[in-house]
Amino acid sequence: MKTAIGFSGGKDSTLALYKIQQDPAYEVDSLFVTMTEGFDRVSIHGVRHELLKHQADSLGIALREVWIPEGCTNEVYQERMQQAVSEMQADGITHIVFGDIHLADVRAYREKMMEGTGITPIFPLWGRPVGEISLDFIDLGFQTVITCVDMDQIDRSFAGRVYDESLIKDYPVASRDICGENGEFHSFVFNGPNFKSPIKYELGKERITPDPGTERDRFLFVDIIPK
Repeated sequence: MKTAIGFSGGKDSTLALYKIQQDPAYEVDSLFVTMTEGFDRVSIHGVRHELLKHQADSLGIALREVWIPEGCTNEVYQERMQQAVSEMQADGITHIVFGDIHLADVRAYREKMMEGTGITPIFPLWGRPVGEISLDFIDLGFQTVITCVDMDQIDRSFAGRVYDESLIKDYPVASRDICGENGEFHSFVFNGPNFKSPIKYELGKERITPDPGTERDRFLFVDIIPK
């Protein structure tokens, strides 16, 4: 079954990709990524396009990019997505994989988006305990760096840290999702069992952006620079 992966470059979508790769029923065709025009970066995660291409090269999977404008309206977003889905249909894609874990509204949105397209959404991580997923990710040998934190939810000191057992020990697991499913953080995977070679990087400058709803400083991004 010819399959696309809803991909952000972060840990959950990369782990979902790995799980699907273990099932010979699926043929992974491409990484389906939303990019922001003008910034040349992965939408929301803020990772440079160059690093995304390094990921795709190391994974040996083609990129399927959807570009949206900065401050994209829902109408424009839907138009771009519909066009992208039409292109997937034309290319014979029958399934699309998402790394969602437990947010029912997000899953319902994705399922509705695919209604009537002939493309079936699948969720390899769905319903698993987040603590189990986090340790599975580490035990499999994946390595990821935190690219963005929501300072309303977790401390800014987590930005730029590698996601490992030390980070989990410091993380407020009693009150926050260790997989960042509620937007606590975003990440960039730079190595793993399905990578041909690790991606070399260094940490760049930090940048704080406001919450669009309140204009309060809220989101801290750390630039990940290819070496």
